[in-house]
Amino acid sequence: MRLPLSLLGLLAGLALGSCGKAAFDGSVYRGDDLEFRVGPVSPAWRAVEVEGALLAFRDDTRAATVAVNGRCGLDGDDVPLEALTHHLFLHFTDREIVSQQPLDLDGREALRTELVAELDGVPRRFVVYVLKKDGCVYDFMWIGGREGRAGLSDFERFVRGFSTEV
Repeated sequence: MRLPLSLLGLLAGLALGSCGKAAFDGSVYRGDDLEFRVGPVSPAWRAVEVEGALLAFRDDTRAATVAVNGRCGLDGDDVPLEALTHHLFLHFTDREIVSQQPLDLDGREALRTELVAELDGVPRRFVVYVLKKDGCVYDFMWIGGREGRAGLSDFERFVRGFSTEV
């Protein structure tokens, strides 16, 4: 299953990305402005390049995509987590929040949101974590079919392993 170009465009627009050479060794991402660790990358995921995303993976067997974005120094400190999450879905229609809960991630409050929304008439299920830490905003996104949840536990382990202490 291929992602619509508009959905790929959304992924590309979620973050500004790192300007210089970035590297990911399977657990640690290092870029010009950001350095962080993530949990285990599922063997079912293959790395994909999405302009603007720091990391992106595709699980072809489960028709799901994972993206990680981060940006620093762009007024995220003054914006509530709910507003940052809402901003990710401004171009979507028929948004329905399934659940939303605060939680601790890397010693800070984060917000986990699960929602169903349409982009260009295509319904999708999203699970998004938004975290603010040390002047940076991090977004973790799982995108699957409207009814699908397969592979979501892999994504949850990936996010729960996040740490800026590398």
